[in-house]
Amino acid sequence: MMLVAGCATQDPGATRDIFDPYEGENRNMHEFNRGLDRALIRPVSKGYTSVVPDDIETGVVRIAENLSLPADIVNNLLQLNMRGVFQDSARLVVNTTVGIGGIFDPASEMGMAAPTNTDFGETLHVWGAREGAYIELPVLGPSTTRRTFGYFVDLFTNPLTYLVESPESLIGTAAGVASGLSRRERFSDTIDQILYESEDSYALSRSIYLQNRRFKLGGTAGAGYTDPYDSAGGGAAAAATEVENADAE
Repeated sequence: MMLVAGCATQDPGATRDIFDPYEGENRNMHEFNRGLDRALIRPVSKGYTSVVPDDIETGVVRIAENLSLPADIVNNLLQLNMRGVFQDSARLVVNTTVGIGGIFDPASEMGMAAPTNTDFGETLHVWGAREGAYIELPVLGPSTTRRTFGYFVDLFTNPLTYLVESPESLIGTAAGVASGLSRRERFSDTIDQILYESEDSYALSRSIYLQNRRFKLGGTAGAGYTDPYDSAGGGAAAAATEVENADAE
């Protein structure tokens, strides 16, 4: 699907519209994801959060966030965002040492800036790459051509991928999965309303994702690039940020 979507081009006269040329296939994938969430992800997230103590759960989420910082640093460097490089680097050093591998978050207690939470999809946006077609990915959910390509590149932009050998390298994957389960349960009511109580969960999920993604990238537009969702409302997108993060993880 990613390769086919990469060949899609947008009508310059319709840049304010949702570009979803594969809606039929996307709706089928959306139903698959809903079924997977109903049968596996939602019940597992409820079981995980009910069994694991809150302090341990919070520590695992922090570890996952700390392990994602090296990739953020690389992407900030590629975006020439030196402030982000220094902020994330400082947070990584403090939380890895004083915070014992990220279990604790002394960086926030010291008033340091929050992590940038960037990705290669955002890097492509800064470089001027267009958003492309809307795509619903298996398990990962809503995406775009640009973001989908970024997912694959992000697998290689984290230096820990090369510095940490197996099985220690699996710690980051396990922490990321556990963090995703925590977020799924934390925003369970909102996610359930979108997926199971709305009249058209596909259209609503698509709208929320695109507004949220557009809002996140609003301050990093490449020179000469007009995002197709430039007119999307920032308020609704900001409110949907955590929901999209939960779905993505």
